[in-house]
Amino acid sequence: MEMGSFLELQFQSGMEYYKGEVNIARLNTGRAAIWHAFRVLGCTCIWLPYYQCDSVREFLTRKNVKLKFYHINKNFNPTDLKPTDNEAVLLVNYYGVMSTNRMKSLAKPYKNVIIDNSQAFFNVPIDNCMNIYSCRKFVGVPDGAYVIGKGAESYVNEYEQCYSSDTSLFMLQRIEYGCEGKAYQSRQINEHRIDTEDCMKMSKLTRTILDGTDYAYIKDKRIQNFAIAQELLGGLNRINASEYYDAKTVPMVYPLLIEDDGLLEKLQTAKHFQGHWWSYICKEMPENCVEHWISRFMIPITIDQRYGKNEIHSLCEIIKG
Repeated sequence: MEMGSFLELQFQSGMEYYKGEVNIARLNTGRAAIWHAFRVLGCTCIWLPYYQCDSVREFLTRKNVKLKFYHINKNFNPTDLKPTDNEAVLLVNYYGVMSTNRMKSLAKPYKNVIIDNSQAFFNVPIDNCMNIYSCRKFVGVPDGAYVIGKGAESYVNEYEQCYSSDTSLFMLQRIEYGCEGKAYQSRQINEHRIDTEDCMKMSKLTRTILDGTDYAYIKDKRIQNFAIAQELLGGLNRINASEYYDAKTVPMVYPLLIEDDGLLEKLQTAKHFQGHWWSYICKEMPENCVEHWISRFMIPITIDQRYGKNEIHSLCEIIKG
């Protein structure tokens, strides 16, 4: 045990949201968590939605996992998903706006289900499924993910330890410089690390921050901000953002789909740094498919705990203006 020398950053402890050592794995990234869950299930291949981050597909391909793909409709329901009993299915909680009951109903027909709650950190883990959670979409950490489900702790001791402090400077720079310039460049270094890492144990830095985080505050602010955004933008939105929502749902973003190719540039000019997700899909899928339509026009609007009523109102005024 080290004692003395210089003072380090200090955090509260004992507040980690997902605790325990049985049926839980603490890993470095969401994409690694999906692979780990697939490994625990012991299936022969995995079905992925076409509408999904390409980093998941690339990571699984590096791991020589056999992939199959399925489409979704405008209500985010699978349309051609037909796995056999020895094939896994990845079901995504898009934008974090889908309740636990919604995900249960999606999972019910299938045997080997991985629930991708990367965008829904607070959704309750579903029994008889492997549940994936990404930490950095809800908490200011450089990386981190959980896998929760029967036997999730299997194989973890085989993985190397992740160290994230070497590429975490962007988190401090953001405080002093903002998110552009130096901080953005430093963040890209961290992204490169994440993109090239194998499946690893969660870094001690990430877990220390997670263990000292006020999760009740995060929940309350996101729920409040989503309600404001829905009230102000719901009439313009081409999708029903609250269709699968309930009182316990804690979203990552407010999913806004307006068929306006110039909206994103207008927001960025006003220094509201939103962005389309998974634009690569527009190059791979035909224009008449749902995945192309969503990828082209969907803007995930920031509603996280850093902001309140005034900021959300200001953002919505720019969108409506």
